[in-house]
Amino acid sequence: MITEPLLSNPKGGIRALFFIIANEALERLASFGLSTNMIMYLTREYGMDAASGAQILFLYSAAGNFMPIIGAFLADTYVGRYPMIGFGCITSLLGMVLLWLTTIIPEARVPSCQISDRCNNGATAPQLLFLYFCLGLMSIGAGGIRSCSLAFGADQLRKRDSLKYAGILESFFSWYYVVSSASVFISMTCLVYIQDALGWKVGFGVPVVLMILSTLSFFLASPIYVKPKAKANWLIGFARVLVASIRKRRIELCSQNPDELYHHRKGSALVVPSERIRFLNRACVIKNPEEDLMPDGRASDPWCLCTVDQVEELKALIKVIPIWSTGMLVSVNVCQNSFLLLQASTMNRHITSKFEIPAGSFYAFLLLSSTIWIALYDRVIIPLASKIRGKPTRLSLKQKIGLGILVSAASMAVLAIIERVRRETAIREGISDNPDAAMHMSAMWLLPFYFLLGFSEAMNGVGQNEFFYTELPKSMSSVASNLFSIGLSAASLVASFIVSVIRGFISGENQESWVSGNINKGHYDYYYWLLASLGFATFIYYLACSKAYGPCKGGQGGIAGDVSEGSIDDDDDDVEDDYSSLS
Repeated sequence: MITEPLLSNPKGGIRALFFIIANEALERLASFGLSTNMIMYLTREYGMDAASGAQILFLYSAAGNFMPIIGAFLADTYVGRYPMIGFGCITSLLGMVLLWLTTIIPEARVPSCQISDRCNNGATAPQLLFLYFCLGLMSIGAGGIRSCSLAFGADQLRKRDSLKYAGILESFFSWYYVVSSASVFISMTCLVYIQDALGWKVGFGVPVVLMILSTLSFFLASPIYVKPKAKANWLIGFARVLVASIRKRRIELCSQNPDELYHHRKGSALVVPSERIRFLNRACVIKNPEEDLMPDGRASDPWCLCTVDQVEELKALIKVIPIWSTGMLVSVNVCQNSFLLLQASTMNRHITSKFEIPAGSFYAFLLLSSTIWIALYDRVIIPLASKIRGKPTRLSLKQKIGLGILVSAASMAVLAIIERVRRETAIREGISDNPDAAMHMSAMWLLPFYFLLGFSEAMNGVGQNEFFYTELPKSMSSVASNLFSIGLSAASLVASFIVSVIRGFISGENQESWVSGNINKGHYDYYYWLLASLGFATFIYYLACSKAYGPCKGGQGGIAGDVSEGSIDDDDDDVEDDYSSLS
């Protein structure tokens, strides 16, 4: 029984968590409310073709997923989490206000007469620079908030007795993800509908109001926050291992030498480095104890002598990079929302005679599908499989990732077939010259694709996050929690590169580009078949990486792993360390 009054404590506690969750939820609601329908704004108000608009959004998505990594590093090393979130709130709000002004100031975008007459499809350099500046500010702001919100919330409880408050901390993590996901879903449905029904001025103004509320919710609770100071970051530790290995590159390593001394932390179970990636072992070799070590056992020069733990942490990260790269390639398929939105906009989206689903809301089907699959897997499939086998059963992490990769490739093949049917329908109905004309083909044809891609995300996305967290050392929890975001950022860049290559080599005076501005004249089905082929190639590459990686921790290499009781370390200090290291 908890006897300490959490709500009356002067610092931290449950009341501080409410403000932190509200800040994150409102920020996601605002930012996704703008980005989801952005391709329509770029094509309709800036006269861009589909491929150019998609490339801008690919880069915007890449920046948005990469900035949290920079924000986490700066917060942990220099400025602290509270100042970083505050900076993110102000920067994101400024970017949204400036973007909203582009809907009010006519000179900030291409005049509608020029777009409709096709006499001048391109925006001017100042107009584009201002647009990029707005998107850049929003990316930087989102990075500042999302990099630290989860860890800053854990800071409000982590100094308390871990046995007593572990349940509260776990509930915070669960509610954090639930509220964040719900915010994204609402933004992709309600805010997109507002933009379609009431126009861009109101549609972009609502996110500004939401971001104002997000900023106020964070700063109003400033007096009650627990504000840990910045400390050394894992990235510095990795740099020290690399520098020390290079500086001591002339040292000869001998695994059979029992007299070789290694520097290790007090009380650490790791006293000797592993044999893999042996070059890095030089970083923890003690050449001269009197010169290399201080009287208290610490390294006299941490850039010349590192601990065995630091070396093994870097090795663990290097080892998971091939598996990470396969997830990054799969995420390229998730980045196709801009093209999918254009497809949906040309199809019949009516549910009833009076209600029409906004094209930008179709991405919400991916969130809904992945959520349903996660629930089915945890609550139906696993219990049913365990009952049939007569013992606790689950897919191994590597099987989940591989299955997700395979289904992701299959989803792109399905999308290619759907797009072929859609294009032939447009030609048959005589609207191939008008990319904005609506056809009689139902947009519900896209649901099988979202159904499969949602399953892929439930397997591969969740599997990769779990894989990174369990395979990397506990001291690297912050690295594990950000690896998937880095993959999404890299995937956006890869997707942009693929589109650039297709536009540069598969187009000409007498040949329409696959990703033509006129979706009815292009061959987006060929583009999707290319992505499907890359997906199946990625699966083969993953099989090789999985075999080279070897067995996972806990023996998760079988066809259907059995759940081993007691495999989770319930030590209170470890639980607290895991939460406190997230950033």
